[in-house]
Amino acid sequence: MTRVRVNAYSISVDGFGAGTEQSLANPLGVRGEELHGWAFATRTFRTMFGEEGGSVGIDEGFAARSMEGLGAWIMGRNMFAHSRGDWSDDGWKGWWGDTPPYHCPVFVLTHYARAPIEMNGGTVFHFVTDGAEEALRLAREAAGDRDIRIGGGAATIREYLTLGAIDEAHLAISPVVLGKGEPLFAGLDLPALGYTVGQQVLGENATHIVLTKQ
Repeated sequence: MTRVRVNAYSISVDGFGAGTEQSLANPLGVRGEELHGWAFATRTFRTMFGEEGGSVGIDEGFAARSMEGLGAWIMGRNMFAHSRGDWSDDGWKGWWGDTPPYHCPVFVLTHYARAPIEMNGGTVFHFVTDGAEEALRLAREAAGDRDIRIGGGAATIREYLTLGAIDEAHLAISPVVLGKGEPLFAGLDLPALGYTVGQQVLGENATHIVLTKQ
């Protein structure tokens, strides 16, 4: 049965999922990369970026599971590009080079239509202008009996939590205090939405919390 998942989504101790002022130079916002130190150290993520070695402990276990069993992704526009407004003909195809790590259809939420972009390794970016529920419908069609991963950013995850569409959300709390940025939990009453803590595990470089839908 297809599940809708959030995996390996890093947040600061004070609840921010990215820094401020996202740009080409700071794709995760100012200081945003500090949130992902736990992931960058794992074997899974090092392999993903063509590097050798990496940790093989608890953090690695969560990183490896985050990429398993996926048939489609959904992400907000900011996860795909630094630009805003109408698309320009600048050749931009995402942050990840010619072979993104997704290897399945990816549905990008945007207000501006554009043709799909087919990449190496089976990734195809589709741009959805009809909202989160339509993106989820398309992702379910594409995923078949595999899972759908909501990749972020914070606003996109909040939207799907509000819809009650996320079955499980793995959050990696990094030992970082940002002070400002993109808040994950702003405006959410998680218990009222049916979410509770299903698992808590202390990893080598992050604390892992899994929220489950009741």
